[in-house]
Amino acid sequence: MTAYTTDPQVDLVLERTVDVAPELVWKAWTTPELLVKWFAPRPWSTSACEIDLRPGGRFHTVMRSPEGEEYPSTGCILVAEENRTLVFTSALGPDFRPQPAGDGLPFTAVVSIEPAGSGTKYTATAIHADAAAKKAHEEMGFAEGWGAALDQLVEVVKTR
Repeated sequence: MTAYTTDPQVDLVLERTVDVAPELVWKAWTTPELLVKWFAPRPWSTSACEIDLRPGGRFHTVMRSPEGEEYPSTGCILVAEENRTLVFTSALGPDFRPQPAGDGLPFTAVVSIEPAGSGTKYTATAIHADAAAKKAHEEMGFAEGWGAALDQLVEVVKTR
């Protein structure tokens, strides 16, 4: 994959080093049975997940609020480099088909996984169309939510 240069005007970035191997981080991101255990920050949960791990493949999740309301999201995988990079977008559906305009917040996620000693340097970037979309995602709790989800990912892979 060509390296992506972040733009602080429109991108949000979460970068941390975690003490689990890159292969385990990859597996947690690409195995639906594992992803449902960590993807939504508690007290939210993920009630369903489908991943067709190929460029053009479907990346589908359903997040459930503490009150039981469900929020489905279907996107398209753009890049899947095993144990290194996963890129998906909510702006496109499976097979690169444009999504109808809706009330969601379209963005592209770039998840980079790099060896760091015995752990992983983890970088999640949310790319937005404009500063207003970035601000809306930030106000929804991007840093807290994606950070909590990463903590849950580490917890899940350590207890397997």
